[in-house]
Amino acid sequence: MLGKPGHCRDQRHPAGRMMHRAREMPFDVTSGRDIFVPALGGLIALAVGIGIGRFVYTPILPVMAAGLGLSKFSIGLIASANFAGYLVGALLASRTSLPGTRRLWLLIGLGGSAATTAAMGLVQSMWAFVALRFLGGIASALVLVFTSALLLDFMAHRGRAGFSAILFAGVGAGIAVSAVLVSSLRATGQSWQTLWLASGLLSVVGAFAAGQMIPTRTAVPVSETAECAPPPGRPLLGLVLAYGFFGFGYVITATFLVAIVRGNPAIRELEPLVWVIFGLSAAPSVALWNWLATRLTIPGAFALAALVEAVGVLASVGWSTTTGVFAASVCVGGTFMGLTALGLMRGRELARGNARQVLGLMTSAFGVGQILGPSFAGLVFDRTGSFIVPSIVAAIALAVAAALVLIQRRPSS
Repeated sequence: MLGKPGHCRDQRHPAGRMMHRAREMPFDVTSGRDIFVPALGGLIALAVGIGIGRFVYTPILPVMAAGLGLSKFSIGLIASANFAGYLVGALLASRTSLPGTRRLWLLIGLGGSAATTAAMGLVQSMWAFVALRFLGGIASALVLVFTSALLLDFMAHRGRAGFSAILFAGVGAGIAVSAVLVSSLRATGQSWQTLWLASGLLSVVGAFAAGQMIPTRTAVPVSETAECAPPPGRPLLGLVLAYGFFGFGYVITATFLVAIVRGNPAIRELEPLVWVIFGLSAAPSVALWNWLATRLTIPGAFALAALVEAVGVLASVGWSTTTGVFAASVCVGGTFMGLTALGLMRGRELARGNARQVLGLMTSAFGVGQILGPSFAGLVFDRTGSFIVPSIVAAIALAVAAALVLIQRRPSS
């Protein structure tokens, strides 16, 4: 059950609460610079917590796997541990009993992400990798939820919601910057341990900068109350299922794309570029897909993005040319953050005041999909020697996600 009709108080999820509060608070219009600095701080925070903390594993893993002799199943298990931690962290962030402020939890997430990233270069045990990536996943979720909650609220309160495009460019920027760092170090023959340590050091610098730039005056207690409405029905359930299929559909390519390129002699020389292009495609994607949503509706834009992503997933294994690899990077990199944002926007729209439980349910479905994807792909690869079957299954999952959102949509009110 999503909630009980007549239950008229809801401790809202930080990421959903901000939209409700923004409609009620008077605008305090300030200069662009007063908003730009905090927005840039948020960009850096997401670059550290998500772009590096969550995704730097992808360009490092080929060197790491070769150095340690890891099977694809082991690689997938480590990735799944990170996604499991992300699920736990997101559910932790949705708790209304958390003490302290949103900014405090954001700083905890930033510090935890930097520490666990660096620590990956100091251990060699499989279970140590799993534990660190699990803790890193928790930290990444805290960064995403509390950066979004604090800064989107801050921007809306001042009538500058458009600056959110700067904020969400952080994920792609972090992916691109860390990809350049890893590629540069690999070109000089550095070990996988050095790649992790350097990424951790970059995260420490970024975390410190973000902490200085993100304002303290918006640091309100985490637990706040708001009115709630009766729970929605089938349209939301269809969206929850679609969000879970999306989590499964994107994560296989996002985890193994660099390994796929490295394993194909015809395109192996593109390995240093593929992840940079992935990140550069992600940076402006939220603004693009939000713009398309104003013309196609949110369900329409979500469905289109899911189908574009499915094309990219298939291209990663079925189009082994320079054009094909770049198409895969652009199609998947340019949609996964857009789909994330569109899904949450649609969830808040359907929640009608019940956002905390709705976003928690969506996060759970997404997390399950992410956890299953890498392990499934690694297991199939170890038995078949190819990512073709997992990628086809992932593309089908994305097509199902598109269909579910379109079938279950109803006119917004």
